[in-house]
Amino acid sequence: MPRKLNITVDYNVCVGNAMCETFATSTFGLNDDRQSYVIDPAGDPEETVLEAAENCPVSAITVVDAETGEQLFP
Repeated sequence: MPRKLNITVDYNVCVGNAMCETFATSTFGLNDDRQSYVIDPAGDPEETVLEAAENCPVSAITVVDAETGEQLFP
C-alpha cells in the first residue's frame, strides 16, 4: 500500500513555471495566479511526486510522509 503524503507549495517562492504539473499531472495544477497547488496528494505515485518536487527550480514544494512526519523532500 502506498504511503500517504502531505504536499505543500510555498506561494512566497513558487514562480509558476509548471514543472511539477508537467511531471505529476494528477497531483499538481496551476491556480489563477499561475502558481502550483495540490489537486490530489494521492494523484500520482510517490516517485512521480518526488520527481516533480525535485524538478521545481525554486524548491517551493515540500513532501512529508503523512503518518510518520518524515520529510521526504527537500
